[in-house]
Amino acid sequence: MSSVRRIYVEKKPAYAVAAKDLFENIRDYLGIRTVTGVRVLIRYDIENISDKTYEEAKITIFSEVDVLYEEAFPMQEGETAFSVEALPGQFDQRADSAEQCVKLLNENEEPVIRSATTYVIAGACSEEELAHIKDFCINPVDSRENNADKPETLVTEYEEPA
Repeated sequence: MSSVRRIYVEKKPAYAVAAKDLFENIRDYLGIRTVTGVRVLIRYDIENISDKTYEEAKITIFSEVDVLYEEAFPMQEGETAFSVEALPGQFDQRADSAEQCVKLLNENEEPVIRSATTYVIAGACSEEELAHIKDFCINPVDSRENNADKPETLVTEYEEPA
């Protein structure tokens, strides 16, 4: 069983500025009129923290006033989702900030956190239109699409060179 915990954090509709901006860009810049809505969620994979610290961090660090989902988030019929993460070796500022904040809750723990942005597109868009949306959201210089599978561990172990 995986020791990695996964949470998704979504802004409440009144504060979902990034989702509203992306929706407008899809309709106006990309010209895709079949999209009826966009949601943006931040996904955190968290490892190496105690249950007590995790419960406290959920409220004080990750969600505060946002909507938090554990392990999965609800999707409506007709919605498509994809996640974007930093390429290996790229600095993940959001994950680093979360790690630093968790350390403030409990200085004796060494959390490992990875983040990704999950986009949920509502509406009947074709595969070609979805590909255009992904191209718009993913900068191949620093990020990539990530599958939704939760890893067994976030700790990277390197072989010792000969």
